[in-house]
Amino acid sequence: MADQPEEMPAAPAIRLGPPHPYLKTHGGKVARLHRLDWAVLLLLAAADVGLNLVEPFHRFVGEDMLADLRYPLKSNTVPVWAVPVYAVIGPIVVFVGVYLKRRNVYDMHHAILGLLFSVLITGVLTDAIKDGVGRPRPNFFWRCFPDGVPKYDNITRGVLCDGVASVIKEGHKSFPSGHSSWSFAGLGFLSWYLAGKVKAFDRRGHVAKLCVVLLPLLLAAMVAVSRVDDYWHHWQDVFAGGILGLVVASFCYLQFFPPPSGEQGFWPHAYSEHILNPEREGQAQSTASSNHHRRLSSRGHVAVEMSTATASQEASSLGPMEEMEEGRGAR
Repeated sequence: MADQPEEMPAAPAIRLGPPHPYLKTHGGKVARLHRLDWAVLLLLAAADVGLNLVEPFHRFVGEDMLADLRYPLKSNTVPVWAVPVYAVIGPIVVFVGVYLKRRNVYDMHHAILGLLFSVLITGVLTDAIKDGVGRPRPNFFWRCFPDGVPKYDNITRGVLCDGVASVIKEGHKSFPSGHSSWSFAGLGFLSWYLAGKVKAFDRRGHVAKLCVVLLPLLLAAMVAVSRVDDYWHHWQDVFAGGILGLVVASFCYLQFFPPPSGEQGFWPHAYSEHILNPEREGQAQSTASSNHHRRLSSRGHVAVEMSTATASQEASSLGPMEEMEEGRGAR
């Protein structure tokens, strides 16, 4: 017998890694999927602007209450315009830098979207509470009486302010602190994001990673402390604002990203659904398509039955005259 050639072993299958979701190839798809979310962001921004135009509740301030409200009227250590710079633009720069390094448009889009939701939801909640509570600031006396001469109602002994209306209006917006809530909403979201990117909770004991995660929170805390040092807020105001911002940031981050301690904590949920597990998305699309065709076929079946029933009803509704005419025609 002739020697038969030995069969060559089959080459191992080559597994290609998941494709890079670039901005050019996947950006339009991601934007279309979340166009409603962006519309909601615009509504939140409009609501926040409207809340700033509303006159806050003017809480009663009596003569005996001014002892804790006579702190000097100082300028802001952290100006208002700087808050969106470090709490919004700064984190976005980090998100864009990660995209330039890893080329994942899902990560950049969802990080920016979650950050904006965090700061805008926090802003709406903060301003709504400010307007409803109307707590006077620690420097309310000098807002109310710029010349330092107090005036009181003869009966209630409540203050009769003679200062600038806009300054007095701002003096009734102490609780909670907007600087604190916005700082913890933006920088708190950044801390969550960095925890996922550096894998801070991988159980390897790298304390340096925790330092990276805590750095944004330290910056937010220093901003909150400055609000007490400037006598624009009581300590309760900054504490409540910080808690509010951090809670909202946590909810918004976990809406788009898995917990940093998980195995899939590096990328957002959408990346795992659409890129790492594309067969799941294909199954969902095929299921939706089959359901659509099933609905169309059932509608067509119902339409045929209705037309048949209508025809039978018309045939049965022929009067005696029509039946006689049909009989004469037959003869």
